[in-house]
Amino acid sequence: MPTSYILINSDLGTDESIIIKIKEILADEKDIQYEIQGVYGVYDIVLKLSSDDIDTLRSTITNKIRKITTVQSTLTMMVIEEQEKP
Repeated sequence: MPTSYILINSDLGTDESIIIKIKEILADEKDIQYEIQGVYGVYDIVLKLSSDDIDTLRSTITNKIRKITTVQSTLTMMVIEEQEKP
């Protein structure tokens, strides 16, 4: 299953509102499973997205998550599916 990890930098003090907004966005996406956490360190939020459709993942990341105005930057890492199989 295509999976992405997205590391998100937010404007100062907006991480909680971004997490809420992402949860609202993803509530409408029936084909995407997700986990989201606020973290300490270089990035503010870690988001894991999984879907059977890689195009849905890409579209959601590019057209919805990156468009949140208080998101400063993102780093997206796509899992190499071939390495997941035994």
